[in-house]
Amino acid sequence: MTSDECHNSQAWDDLAREGASFANPVRPVDFQNPGRIINPFGWLPTPYEGRRVLCLAAGGGRHGPLFAAAGAVTTVVDISEEMLKLDRWVAERESLTLTTLKTSMSALEELGTAVFDIVLQPVSSCYVSDLNQVYREVARVLKPGGVYVVQHKQPISLQASSVPDREGRYVICEPYDREGALPPVTGSEHREPGTHEYLHRLENILGGLCRAGFVIDDVREPRHGDPEADPGSFRHRSRYVPPYLAVRAIRSPEMVPLPESLIWTPPSS
Repeated sequence: MTSDECHNSQAWDDLAREGASFANPVRPVDFQNPGRIINPFGWLPTPYEGRRVLCLAAGGGRHGPLFAAAGAVTTVVDISEEMLKLDRWVAERESLTLTTLKTSMSALEELGTAVFDIVLQPVSSCYVSDLNQVYREVARVLKPGGVYVVQHKQPISLQASSVPDREGRYVICEPYDREGALPPVTGSEHREPGTHEYLHRLENILGGLCRAGFVIDDVREPRHGDPEADPGSFRHRSRYVPPYLAVRAIRSPEMVPLPESLIWTPPSS
C-alpha cells in the first residue's frame, strides 16, 4: 500500500473502534427492508439472488450483510480490517455467508477479471488521489453490462467551509484545482477526522467513468438539507452545499477504455 493508503487504513481502524457514523452496523430490523440501504434509488437489478456483488470500500457491517441476506454472492472490500470485522460480526449474528478482503479500492487483482454483476461503492473515492485507477479496476472486475453504483463527495462540499461565518455564509476555502490532500479538520460532519482526503473535479468523477469504458445513465444529488437544522450542522450546511453525488454507470461491452495518449489534459496555469 502507498503511504496514504496505510495512513487511511489506520485512520479508519481508529474510527471503527470509536463507533463513527459510517461504522454503524445494520440492525436486525433493517433486514425487513434492505433496499432502503442498498438500493435507495431503485438502480440495481433485482432479484439479487445468485448475482455476484462487490461492495467496494464498503466495510462497516451494512451493505455486504444486506446483499448476502438477499441471496447475492457477496464480497466486501475495505482498506480497514476493523471495518471488515463489523461485516463478519453481522454475518455471524445473522448466519450469513460473505467474503471479506482487505485491500485498496485501487488494487483488486485478487478478485479476477469480469467477475461481478454489480459493484456498489458508497462515498469513499475522496480517500484516493488517483480516481482513474479505481475506475480502471472496477471496469476490469465487472462483467460486460454490469452495473456500477458509486457515490462521491461533491467537489464544492470539499471546497466549502465546515461552519458558517459571522454572516451565516459558507465560504469557498479551497481551490477547485487543488493538488495534494486537503488540510485536516476537526469537528466537521462532512469530513472524517484523521483521514487523508482528496478533491476530485467533476470532469474526473464523471468524465473518468466514460474514459474507463462506462456509460452513465443516471445521476442524483441526494438531499440532506433541513431548514430547521441548527447553523453549522450537517443538515443545515446541506441546504446550501450539496454533500454527495450518486452515479449509476453500465460497463459497456462495446466500449474499451480510452488510451491515455488520447486523453486531453488541460495546461497548467
